[in-house]
Amino acid sequence: MKGFKQFLLRGNVVDLAVAVVIGTAFTAIVTSIVTNIFTPLIGALFNANSLNDALVVSIPTTSGKSADLMFGAVLASLINFVIIAAVVYFAFVLPINALMKRAFQQPAEPETAKPAPPTELDVLTQIRDLLEGQQQVGDRRVMNQD
Repeated sequence: MKGFKQFLLRGNVVDLAVAVVIGTAFTAIVTSIVTNIFTPLIGALFNANSLNDALVVSIPTTSGKSADLMFGAVLASLINFVIIAAVVYFAFVLPINALMKRAFQQPAEPETAKPAPPTELDVLTQIRDLLEGQQQVGDRRVMNQD
C-alpha cells in the first residue's frame, strides 16, 4: 500500500490529471468556437448552413440508395485540428519554452578587473625566451649566438 500511495502522490500523476482536466475543458472551448463561428462562415462560402452540409457527394450503391461522402465534415475537423494546434503552440508551448530558456540559462559572469592567469603555453613560452637569452660560457650549447 505504501508504494501505491507514493505512486499517486508523485508529481507526474497529479500533473497528468491536471493536464487531462484542463485539456478537456480547453477542447470544449475550441470545439465550440470552430463549430459556432468558423464552420458557419466557411459553410456560407459553399452556400450551406454549416460545413457538415457543404461538399456532400452522393454516390449510388447497388441497393438503389445513395451513400453520402461528407467532405465538409472532414474539412471542419481539419480546421478544428489546426486551430487547436495553433492555440496549444502559441498559448502553451511557446511561453513554456521561453520560461525554460530563462530558467536554465547560465547567468553571465561579471567582468573582473584582474587579468586572466597565464596559461601553460604562456609560461612555457616565457621559459623558452629566458633560456634563449642565457649564454652558457663553458658549454658547447650556446643558445644565443650573435
